[in-house]
Amino acid sequence: MHFIRRMVSFKFSHPTLSGLWYAFLWMMIGALVLSLLLQANVLEEEELTWYTYMVHSVSLLAGGMVSGKRAGQKGLYQGTITGLFYGILLLLISFLALDNSLGFSDLALILPALILGAIGGVVGVNLNNKR
Repeated sequence: MHFIRRMVSFKFSHPTLSGLWYAFLWMMIGALVLSLLLQANVLEEEELTWYTYMVHSVSLLAGGMVSGKRAGQKGLYQGTITGLFYGILLLLISFLALDNSLGFSDLALILPALILGAIGGVVGVNLNNKR
């Protein structure tokens, strides 16, 4: 049993990578839920923008919390870096997928990502039980 657990499980050693992993995991879960709600006609397309922002907010908070908890200290720094990388990767993916040019409104979305990641990082450090 231990052999299987060692072969299947993996753990990122760097807190930022770990936070990004969990942030994108929660983003994929949220996107799946939103897709299922759209398919079931529970959700209208006009309301999708706000729900998408909520999914990204929860993802950033979760990613910041994981990176802060894994770091054990400097949660503000770890969460901010996680939010920065999340925002840049999201802009890069949307830029390449939609074939649009980047504008100021797109770049302005990095600031909330930084703030939410920092809040998550501070909360994550305070969740750490190693005192």
